[in-house]
Amino acid sequence: MRVLFIGGTGIISSACSQLAVDRGIELFLLNRGETSKRPVPEGVEVLIGDIRQPQTVLEALGDLTFDAVVDWIVFTEPQVETDLMLFKGRTDQYVFISSASAYHKPVRSLPITESTPLHNPWWQYSRDKIACEARLMRAYREEGFPVTVVRPSHTYDQTLLPFRGRYTVVDRMRKGKPILVPGDGTTLWVLTHHRDFAKAFVGLLGRPQTLGEAYHITSDEVLTWDQIYRIVGRAAGAEALDLVHAPSEMIHAYDSDWGSALLGDKTHSVVFDNTKVKRIVPDYVASIPFTQGAQEIIDWYAADPARQEVDAAWDRLLDRIIAAQRSAWPEG
Repeated sequence: MRVLFIGGTGIISSACSQLAVDRGIELFLLNRGETSKRPVPEGVEVLIGDIRQPQTVLEALGDLTFDAVVDWIVFTEPQVETDLMLFKGRTDQYVFISSASAYHKPVRSLPITESTPLHNPWWQYSRDKIACEARLMRAYREEGFPVTVVRPSHTYDQTLLPFRGRYTVVDRMRKGKPILVPGDGTTLWVLTHHRDFAKAFVGLLGRPQTLGEAYHITSDEVLTWDQIYRIVGRAAGAEALDLVHAPSEMIHAYDSDWGSALLGDKTHSVVFDNTKVKRIVPDYVASIPFTQGAQEIIDWYAADPARQEVDAAWDRLLDRIIAAQRSAWPEG
């Protein structure tokens, strides 16, 4: 099977690239040739082109055709139009990477399935993904464009802490400073290791029964946000955390970008039913618990002191929100 990844060295896609090669797929990566902190797997052919400059892509592709094309970096409807122009007639399957954040917010019922309506009034990122899905499904119905939609939820690798502020929050944990947790800490959340995600994702490639369908791929492990913070704290050697809870609406008032991401996604409890993807990939099991994933993350930061960067402005913002919350609610 011959597959093209546009991107292929990102948080999610890097594990998919490696597994695709391990399973004998002839993999091509299209990118701008810039250095990535995640290496390209041995055996991959790299094509130099910029997906935002279609002529460079046409020149890089030549007369190549593919069993599947995956665009890991398409976010808006105009970018979808470019891909329709580039890959119509060139691939038997086009995989669009959407987002589980596109599911109806507030969440209507659990567990979330692929038939849950798509609606997100809070987050522009999610609305753009919804618009992309709609355009591609119209192309499937009207023109036979061979689209498969995949909706990741919160997927991470060893470089990605699960909260805003990244290492700044770990630094606060180690110093015994109060830790801000959006909401009341009991919201249910699902974190998926990118190597687990890859097992299901690569299994979808080249499957004609997936055309015109959407699949989410997540772990079946469900944690509260308090549990997530405490797991990271333990991995970092900070057993006793001073967790301060604040409403997402309050956080939005201090930082609208962070607040929109919370209100459009992480404020809401999620539990996913992965039955649909398991029908196509019956051996898919997410086997990496977040306790292991958190330790991988902390070890990655420990391996290079240059990664242990503290954002002083973010640290001050957290202090301001925590002080305001405790002033309004002394037991916060």
